[in-house]
Amino acid sequence: MYKTLYRHVLTRIDAEVAHHWAFAGMRLAGRVPVAPDLLRRSFTTDDDRLRVRALGLDFPTPLGLAAGFDKNATGLKSLGNFGFACVEVGTVTALPQPGNPRPRLHRLVADRAVVNRMGFNNDGAEVVARRLRQYRAVPPAHPVVVGVNIGKSKVVDEADAAADYATSARLLAPYADYLVVNVSSPNTPGLRDLQAVEKLRPVLAAVREAADGAAHRHVPLLVKIAPDLSDADVDAVADLALDLGLDGIVATNTTIGREGLRTPPEVVEAAGGGGLSGAPLKARSLEVLRRLAARTHGSLVLVGVGGIETAADVAERLEAGASLVQAYTAFIYEGPGWARRVLDQLAASRTRREGDR
Repeated sequence: MYKTLYRHVLTRIDAEVAHHWAFAGMRLAGRVPVAPDLLRRSFTTDDDRLRVRALGLDFPTPLGLAAGFDKNATGLKSLGNFGFACVEVGTVTALPQPGNPRPRLHRLVADRAVVNRMGFNNDGAEVVARRLRQYRAVPPAHPVVVGVNIGKSKVVDEADAAADYATSARLLAPYADYLVVNVSSPNTPGLRDLQAVEKLRPVLAAVREAADGAAHRHVPLLVKIAPDLSDADVDAVADLALDLGLDGIVATNTTIGREGLRTPPEVVEAAGGGGLSGAPLKARSLEVLRRLAARTHGSLVLVGVGGIETAADVAERLEAGASLVQAYTAFIYEGPGWARRVLDQLAASRTRREGDR
């Protein structure tokens, strides 16, 4: 039913409008009496074989919803009902900002991909922190692990980036299970320059100090990197993360590449610039993950993101060294039952492997 709706209705309207409608429907369903229990029975999996301990946290499954879906922490009480063990809120910036001009979200259906140049549109760290505080005060019966992804405010100069990130960390860390420093979105001018280790080091150090100080505890801290980094730069970021005592790396963000797409070139060109997510990202994201695993020797928690569509994709990332995985684009294309289908198949495959031993 979802695929019919998607094909005949949602693909005929602006992608960002479709997202808002779908997300609003999910939040509304979570407020209807008895609906959360019905949704959980339909869309979630409870299987001990899928449990994961990572970042000092317990995850009922390894599958989380990547940053970008719930930018402002408005759907945490609902999203757990759709099979996700973790929701990464954001990207959140210290200052509220509207993002880039519309249209800024486009589907490449033939590639099962999405192009976005949202530009970190969000309500700002102060407002998001207030929502997270309210969520913590009255959590749902089945709370999710809450990560918060933070980015640089567009109007802030690169020289002031560390202080800007630290402001977000100070406001959000008390309510986050973990923080992710996003220096890899292609949609904020100059942001990816911060992936250079000499620029990244002061940002991460400032966030670490601000987060732990504000939360009065150790807040797991990760950095999210781009798939477009050279192998040498991937190694450099891994070495920096180890040197600073970070807890993990999220690999990867969207790509600015457009190679090997099935979508006609004129359609790709019309979609314009921005980050490409979805199936075309699969190979490079997996390659970066494997490189990080080899470089860090199990010392960091690795989160695999990019092009994950099937249980086999999840298993492949876990076998490559990821402790956790995240998805977004496949959820858009497959609908609310996607996470459960993937997790049920993952659990079944583990049972088969155990039976073969």
